[in-house]
Amino acid sequence: MNKKQKKTLIKIIIASILLIGLYFIPIKGMIRFFAYMIPYYIIGNDIIKKAYKGIINLKPFDESLLMAVATLGAIILAIYNEAHGQAGDYVEAIAVMLFYQIGEFFQSIAVAKSRKNIAELMDIRPDYANIEINGQIQKINPDEVKIGDVIIVTAGEKVPLDGIIIEGSSSLNTSALTGESIPRAVNVNDEIISGSINLNGLLKVKVTKSFGDSTVSKVLELVENASSKKSKSENFITKFARVYTPFVVFSALALAIFPPVIRVLFLDMPAQWSIWIYRALTFLVISCPCALVVSIPLTFFAGIGGASRAGILIKGSNYLETLSKVKTIVFDKTGTLTKGIFEVNAIHHNKIEEEKLIEYAALAESASTHPIAVSLKKAYNKKLDLSRVKDIQEISGNGIIAQIDGSEVIAGNEKIMEKYGIEPIKCHSMGTIIHVAINKDYMGHIVISDVIKPESESAIEELKKSGIKNLIMLTGDLKNVAQEVAQKLKIEKFYAELLPNDKLKKVEEIINNKNITAFAGDGINDAPVLSRADIGIAMGAMGSDAAIEAADVVLMDDNPLKIASAIKISKKCLNIVKQNILFALGVKFICLILGAIGIANMWAAVFADVGVMIICILNSFRALFTKNL
Repeated sequence: MNKKQKKTLIKIIIASILLIGLYFIPIKGMIRFFAYMIPYYIIGNDIIKKAYKGIINLKPFDESLLMAVATLGAIILAIYNEAHGQAGDYVEAIAVMLFYQIGEFFQSIAVAKSRKNIAELMDIRPDYANIEINGQIQKINPDEVKIGDVIIVTAGEKVPLDGIIIEGSSSLNTSALTGESIPRAVNVNDEIISGSINLNGLLKVKVTKSFGDSTVSKVLELVENASSKKSKSENFITKFARVYTPFVVFSALALAIFPPVIRVLFLDMPAQWSIWIYRALTFLVISCPCALVVSIPLTFFAGIGGASRAGILIKGSNYLETLSKVKTIVFDKTGTLTKGIFEVNAIHHNKIEEEKLIEYAALAESASTHPIAVSLKKAYNKKLDLSRVKDIQEISGNGIIAQIDGSEVIAGNEKIMEKYGIEPIKCHSMGTIIHVAINKDYMGHIVISDVIKPESESAIEELKKSGIKNLIMLTGDLKNVAQEVAQKLKIEKFYAELLPNDKLKKVEEIINNKNITAFAGDGINDAPVLSRADIGIAMGAMGSDAAIEAADVVLMDDNPLKIASAIKISKKCLNIVKQNILFALGVKFICLILGAIGIANMWAAVFADVGVMIICILNSFRALFTKNL
């Protein structure tokens, strides 16, 4: 507990003890009044101050004003009864304040718990980076480190910037970023991300991104901005409270004034001012909307906090709400459902030696960072002499044309071969086929296949169980490759051989069917589609910066199973919100009617206000727990 929570708890305990003690002490008159004002002041002085500040700042209509008016009114009624020889009941006024403070205490505990998840994530921010200068290790601000600098990360330290290991091996704790508790083993040439913790060994890391562009900065920026983007439910409750609060204040005034006036002027009956003022004060306490105003934002905040602990970053409660309504999910194949790790499996119909065919293809793709290019260079497994390569020209979605050793080398799919009048030999193997021609003479083709992620099949099953039946896969690969992946994962619809613009058009067609659509992707060419979809889901660990920036939800460990988890979390949050709205409004509506006709007293009002708020807060608290989702 923080200092404010401890102070509130002490006030609650002291006021409760005094209230119980006074119940057993037989005192009367002004002594009784001043005795009861002590616990009232202890528990209610900050509420009275808030109400006063609200009036001074011309923003009077909030729960503090309702509590202040209702309790002070109840005290005035008790004094009036004492003056007319009846026992004044001060307990009700103190009880209203006491239970209200208990409700506020529960709220602060719930918020603190959800903030703890965010705080744990914020703890990934590095304080320094180690750089070797003149043989001495010096600590400097991570902002001062430049791309290409070599930093040193010792055991137990946070990795301050993204980079590639050039010396050493270790295990990294990435749980704050990915939600994955199993340490990740890393060696020379492995990429590591900032925010993870070096568990053992000394690492020398060549920095590949500045601190502002590093993973840790991006993650913190996403989390810090998440609470500023309100959902429709939150905006509705905010607007509702602004209209509702003044309405009930004037309704209470009408309840206090009109019935006594009508009784005197038209019914020739006693006014009974004290009875109707008491009912009006009860009406005020019952009508306080704090259960809704507090619990609904708290539910979304708790949901975002719980999701972040599971390695799912949701950029705002508006996206959390939209995610719960998704009916269609469109997947990019490579890097999302598959690992994006391509391997050369076979070489067919080659006129030259296999090694030579691989060499020419690897040289042609030498300037590319595409997974296919990486797999070709890996298969060649020798240092490439880039001086042999000139005039590399990329034909988007089709392949590469380059001058190698003075010869024109074309490497790509069937379309690029046909475009330049080369007749390719069709391949019946499953995978991506890279055809190679030298000086427009067909040399053969290389079969490269991607690996399906082990979690992808379970992810599709879980999404179907969640009620999302419309699952679609998009890819730039050939139809037979896409078909094989779709069949293995039991995805009914897929579209193959798509260029980046084709993916965007296809998603727009799907959105035009008026289904709320999510798109999950990882590459830089997915950024426009991620922005266009109702919900963009980016693979954060391996995904490009552009994709993460454009997305609304980021999965920090590239696990597609977490798409299903994110949807379950969102649906759970929305169900809690609906439960709180129905319960709070239902109880208040019943109690308002009972209070207006004199059946419900101030104790019933306490339950209708503070009791309902505590129940709603405890219900909201459930949004924090996401382990089994």
